[in-house]
Amino acid sequence: MKKIAIALYAGLLIGLSMAPAPAQMVLVKEGGQLPALALNYLGKQPELTGKPLLVEFWATWCPPCRKSIPHLNEIYSKYKSQGLQIVGITDEDEATVKKFQKQIPMDYSVAISTPGSIYQQFGITAIPTAFLVNKGGKIVWTGHPMELSETEIQSVLN
Repeated sequence: MKKIAIALYAGLLIGLSMAPAPAQMVLVKEGGQLPALALNYLGKQPELTGKPLLVEFWATWCPPCRKSIPHLNEIYSKYKSQGLQIVGITDEDEATVKKFQKQIPMDYSVAISTPGSIYQQFGITAIPTAFLVNKGGKIVWTGHPMELSETEIQSVLN
């Protein structure tokens, strides 16, 4: 039992030593600027510069994420003519995402991130989590995509 506890403790210390130092990690948060998004898009990469944007973190295995997709499709359909872009970000592999999209279509842009990297930068602890960004790149709202109001969306379109 002691050997297991020591091995677990040593593993924890090694894991902690490999984690980035807090000073090195610039956490993205409401009121801050959206960093450049280094993503692999499924399909055409959208032009995001100078446009209102909704960035959502999701996964195929996540029931609340599955529930929010039709809502995001509606938002995109309603506001894309006014420039709103939506990017759904997952860290799953392309084959899994494409298979999922055959079951539940996603009308907005979908991208794949390297596992964990962008999730840590955005401080993602639960999914789905969305960030609403104005035309200047400032994050004006953060939360569950189903809680995003029409008023908040309208605020970034002007």
